[in-house]
Amino acid sequence: MKLLITGAWNCTAEQLNILKSMGNEILFMQNEDDVLPQGFETVEGIIGNGLFLHHNIQQFQKLRYIQLTSAGFDRVPMDYIREHKIKLYNARGVYSIPMAEFAVCGVLQLLKKSKALMQSQQNREWKKQRELGELYRKTVCVMGCGSVGTEVAKRFSAFGCKVIGVDLFPREDAHYQSIYPLDRMEQVLGKSDMVVLTLPLTEQTKHLINAAVFEKMQKGTILVNIARGSIVDTEAMINALNARVIAGAVLDVFEEEPLCVTSPLWDMENVIITPHNSFAGEGNGERLWQIIKNNLESYV
Repeated sequence: MKLLITGAWNCTAEQLNILKSMGNEILFMQNEDDVLPQGFETVEGIIGNGLFLHHNIQQFQKLRYIQLTSAGFDRVPMDYIREHKIKLYNARGVYSIPMAEFAVCGVLQLLKKSKALMQSQQNREWKKQRELGELYRKTVCVMGCGSVGTEVAKRFSAFGCKVIGVDLFPREDAHYQSIYPLDRMEQVLGKSDMVVLTLPLTEQTKHLINAAVFEKMQKGTILVNIARGSIVDTEAMINALNARVIAGAVLDVFEEEPLCVTSPLWDMENVIITPHNSFAGEGNGERLWQIIKNNLESYV
């Protein structure tokens, strides 16, 4: 297979040699918005992420295989891929562990008032924070019970939390006390202390968390978004935070990235902001390689 690899995958020379030994001819382009290398019209397979945000997929006339380095499918033209029966794989499970750890870390930072304690350290102040929260016996709602959501559920359960889920396709799962359908979301949110968003961005989920939904949340709720920024109505969230409708937010993704320097979110004491970084983890490279290798082996 003539295989185009982009810089979205940080592959090693050894890995490239293994792919070549499997009968693949390798083309490489570092940046996905660069001019395509010669011969793109003969490319049969692609390993990348946002290539089709910059290049029309119809240019790849012989394309029959796509391996994404991301878990989401929102950066590829799904209708075209289905119509042309192109085999599509994602990076399901690669980033689930670090993202789940990030969700727990962010919530603990808010409950344990880490910002205030860090400020005291910087000021060399011996100032106790006596009103700290606990995870123990809290109810955590995981919205989107796929691989990321389930890793989130495992970790909050280990802290003694009650974990419930909301998903488009409810099922019985030992990691959740119950998984509810999306049409029962507001009922579930009304009894949750933490809400962790791990669901994909679709037409159905855009601005799923809006002003009306914030009003249905339990007072004191902490919102965690490690999914996609547009799942949350940003203006409604800012209003909910200012009015203390919710107690705080852990935000790794935003409707517009980078987050504008004038956004009021930057200055909120009850908000943790990170630059779409929750996916990063030391084990990602090996997990992604195993998926790429296994998918190519099974395809060939």
